[in-house]
Amino acid sequence: MSPERSRIVFLDSATYGDISLKRFTDRWECTVYPVTSPQETIHRLAGQAIAVTNKVVLDRAVLSSPEARDLRFIAVAATGTDIIDREEASRVGVTVCNVPGYATQSVAQFTLALILVLATQSGKYVDAVKAGEWQKSPVFSLLTFPTIELSGKKLGILGYGSIGQAVAQMARGFGMDILVAARPGAAGPIPQGRIELEQLLREADIVSLHCPLTPETRYLINERSLALMKPSAFLINTARGALIDEAALIAALQIKRIAGAALDVISKEPPSADHPIILAAKELNNLIVTPHTAWSARESRERLLQEVEANITAFLQGRDRNRVA
Repeated sequence: MSPERSRIVFLDSATYGDISLKRFTDRWECTVYPVTSPQETIHRLAGQAIAVTNKVVLDRAVLSSPEARDLRFIAVAATGTDIIDREEASRVGVTVCNVPGYATQSVAQFTLALILVLATQSGKYVDAVKAGEWQKSPVFSLLTFPTIELSGKKLGILGYGSIGQAVAQMARGFGMDILVAARPGAAGPIPQGRIELEQLLREADIVSLHCPLTPETRYLINERSLALMKPSAFLINTARGALIDEAALIAALQIKRIAGAALDVISKEPPSADHPIILAAKELNNLIVTPHTAWSARESRERLLQEVEANITAFLQGRDRNRVA
């Protein structure tokens, strides 16, 4: 496709925050929408050759619609591509590319931050000072909430790609021992350096999820998985909400089957006010929920759009780059 015919639509530019799109608008004809609802998606693709999406779903109905007949390239401004029907994209001749690895450091450091909040109870102590509890203490300190040291604890990692490996590297700096689960559903013998998921769940003091959402990993953490974990264990999820059976997790936290959980992702985003996890977070003192922000360091968002630009440039020059369909 020639650059002069490359009309580009950004379907959800608000997801990049304050990062400028000038690198795109100076080069190409761009239409920019801060947000796009499912009802608006098909209409906004009309006449566009390239679509850039972070979380706007482009499924079979969208890709096969007459309005999308000019679409030739989808630049997913994310690593995960579960929002795209890749089979349908291939059928209708639309190339799909993603951006792997752009948020590795951001997500890894946020994961460690969540681990530290659970281990040190720092958030609760901040709230206690604001509530005047320290000021009323008969001694110099508050010991209201139990804390633990990370050194010598076992961190179990499910998903050992770039983020999982970065988390492991950071955790070793705290003196933690690393356990890595074999890939769920993988055929053949377990690779050296990995262990069966059940063994990991039994042994780990902290379980951290970094795997993609696939049919094999959906509800990977469920009632049975949680029953295998130590009562003192923490669960961290900065990957995809549907990796966890949320009802099972809430039940486990209510009876303190595990000690705590910290979730940066949940099943519906943004959630409704009555989402079970949101309601549970208000009631349970062993559940922390953050708003899918682990990826969002400024440096990470800058890299994301640099990579999207490079993917578009490669496509217009007839080269494959980060192609997934």
